[in-house]
Order: sequence, then C-alpha cells, then structure tokens
Amino acid sequence: MTTARRIAEQVRDPELPVLTLADLGVLRDVSESGGRVLVTITPTYSGCPAIDEMGADLRRALTSAGYAEVEVRTSLHPAWTTDWISEDGRRKLTEHGIAPPSRIGPRAAGPVPLNLTPPSQRVPCPRCGSPRTTELSRFGSTACKALRRCEDCAEPFEHLKEI
Repeated sequence: MTTARRIAEQVRDPELPVLTLADLGVLRDVSESGGRVLVTITPTYSGCPAIDEMGADLRRALTSAGYAEVEVRTSLHPAWTTDWISEDGRRKLTEHGIAPPSRIGPRAAGPVPLNLTPPSQRVPCPRCGSPRTTELSRFGSTACKALRRCEDCAEPFEHLKEI
C-alpha cells in the first residue's frame, strides 16, 4: 500500500465524521507517480453536497504530507452503493448511535421497477439492539439518513438508508 493511499484512507467524511472516506467506500483509487497523486472518489449520489469538501480535504491532507501535485477525480460509474461501507464502518456507525444500512447485494441488470411505497424495514436499535423501531421521518439531518425511534428504550436514532 502506498503512503499516499494510507494518508487518503484517514480523511474523514464531512457529513459522517465517525467514518473515513475509505470506511464509507467513497475512496475508490489512489495512485502516485513521481510526486503526483491521483485520487478517484465516488460520491454517495450524484448530487452529494459534500463532494467538493471531500476533494478539498483529500488535497489538503496529501499536500500537507508533502505531495506537490494532487488531483481528485470524481467517478459516477459504477454508482456508489451502501454495500460499499466496510464492516469497520458499519461497526463505527453503530457505536456512534447510527443504524447502518442493510446489505442489498447485486442488482439485476435492466430497468429498475418503480415502487412508490417505501419498503417496511426492520432496523435494529443501535443502542439496545431491539428490532422494534419506528420510522419518524424518512429524512434526518442529511438526505441519506432517516430518523427512527426505538419502541423498547424510547431513544431516537438515525438510520443510514440503503442505496
């Protein structure tokens, strides 16, 4: 593993600072050649408001480490999925009171079926582990999170939605 990659893997996500970009699966590739570093990232969705900040944080971390030329590229293909969140990232989310998304698995090729009713989900409470939770709002502090409450411990928590 290159030194540049180790540095890039430590950069935190601006919206979920308990995770690094590597934990989140946004950090796709880091290559270095002759003092030049090329970093490729994939945002969680094409309109992600944090993508510019992610790039700036990566450039700042790498230039501070002595790399004179740093380029950050955004790649939208393949599209990011919550399945790319590492096991360590899922653990960190739970430890910080955010329910991690369920795994979706590979998707079939072809048209995406339209379903206007959100699926009912069993999201365990990250505090007590109870499966008895209720969605309070489909949107939490960011578009990628929902607000839920545990029926057993009565604590509210955020859930990172599956994408």
